[in-house]
Amino acid sequence: MNKVNILVIEDDNAVKNLISTTLETQNYKFNTAVTGSQAITEAISQNHDVILLDLGLPDIDGVSIIKKIRSWSNVPIIVISARSEDDDKIEALDAGADDYLTKPFSVDELLARVRVALRRVNYSNEINQNNNKFINGDLKIDYASGCAFLKDVELHLTPIEYKLLCLLSKNVGKVLTHKYIIKEVWGSELNSDVPSLRVFMATLRKKIEPNTSESLYIQTHIGVGYRMLRINN
Repeated sequence: MNKVNILVIEDDNAVKNLISTTLETQNYKFNTAVTGSQAITEAISQNHDVILLDLGLPDIDGVSIIKKIRSWSNVPIIVISARSEDDDKIEALDAGADDYLTKPFSVDELLARVRVALRRVNYSNEINQNNNKFINGDLKIDYASGCAFLKDVELHLTPIEYKLLCLLSKNVGKVLTHKYIIKEVWGSELNSDVPSLRVFMATLRKKIEPNTSESLYIQTHIGVGYRMLRINN
């Protein structure tokens, strides 16, 4: 089986060495780039499974790199940055990043984020090959019939709740910002729609997580957005 191939874009030698050593211990294949120009060249010339990207590069801002890569590729991009403000996270995620890890970080968390990204890609491929159905733990969605089930019992969802559920499921493991969700579900980009989103998300959660106070399927990223968690079947 081919090794997972990861592109590490980081200009801080200490951080780059830490990430490289961590990936090496897990038997991942990887390339490194220390500038935006070098990163784009690497991304074009090789097929990577995941990209780890620092935003503060010396020549090109990381958000611009995300946009460039997204113009031709859907490869998972995990941002690793010292920028910790919600606005920075939202900007990167809206540009097309899949996840955002703030420095300093633990190597265990980094590896967990990489595994999530790889599972998301693999599961997306499985969905495309397996009759357009989504299964995640006790949750099942039949996209063709427009029905969702929990423990084989059909869920009675409103049209908005169903749209939200489908959007999250088709991006399982990926953080979706409020702005992105609102645009995809309502066709709007107004921040004033965020309270409505929260209301619909709360009612959806009550239907798919009826007997627990914990987030089994939908994880809230306060001030940023939501992510559907992947549950081992």
